[in-house]
Amino acid sequence: MARLPRLAIAGHLHHVLQRGAHGQSICSATEDYEELLNAIHLAARKHQVAVHGYVLLQDHFHLLLTPANEQGLALMMQSLGRTYVRYFNRKYARKGTLWEGRFKSAVLQPRHALAALTFMDLHPQRAGIGLPPSDYPWTSYSHYSGAIMDKRIVTHPAYWALGNTPFAREAAYQAAAREGLNSVQLHQITDSVTRGWALADDDFVAELQKNTSRRLVRRTPGRPRKVTAPD
Repeated sequence: MARLPRLAIAGHLHHVLQRGAHGQSICSATEDYEELLNAIHLAARKHQVAVHGYVLLQDHFHLLLTPANEQGLALMMQSLGRTYVRYFNRKYARKGTLWEGRFKSAVLQPRHALAALTFMDLHPQRAGIGLPPSDYPWTSYSHYSGAIMDKRIVTHPAYWALGNTPFAREAAYQAAAREGLNSVQLHQITDSVTRGWALADDDFVAELQKNTSRRLVRRTPGRPRKVTAPD
C-alpha cells in the first residue's frame, strides 16, 4: 500500500511523534534531554510553530504543535533533526541518522487538546518509568499544573476553559491527570498519530477536507456500494 503523504494544515493542532532508529536511545544523559528540548523550541520559533506540549523519553518524543503555515511543521522537524543529530553524533562519536524514518503526525480537533496533553503527561508511566507526572521533568505537565511558568510554551486555548482563575485551571488540570484516559481515548490518540489519521468528528473532518486532497480518515471497511446504471 502506498504511503500517505504527511498532513500539515496551517493554524490547526498537530500531534507529532518521532522515534529513534531501531529503538535506539536519542537521549542518554540529562544534558541530552536539555539539548533536545532547547532544539525543539529553537526550531519551532524559527519556523513559526507554536509548542503547546511535549514529552521526551529515552527513545522517542511526542509534541503538540500548531504551525502558522503549511510548510512550518516539516521545516521545524528538519531543522530540529539537523541541530540535534549533529550534537548527538558529535558527543557520542557516531555517524548516520538518529531517527526512525520520517516523523509521524496527525491533525487533532481542538476538543482533543487536553486529552493529548494528558496522554503525554502520563506517557512515562505507560513506558514503565515509575514516576508521577509532577516528578518527571521532561513533559509540559509542570507548566500546566502551575509548578513553573515556561514562557516557551504557548498555552493551548482549551486550558483556559478549565476555570476562571489560575488556581481553578491548575487544579482541574491536575485532576485530569489523576483521572487519566480510558482505553478508547488511548487507542484513538495512538492510532491517529501512528497512522496519520485526523482525530476529529465528521463535521470537522469535512471542513478540513476542503483544504487538502489527502484522505483524512480511514475508509469504512466493506464492499463498494453498487451503482445502478442510468436508464
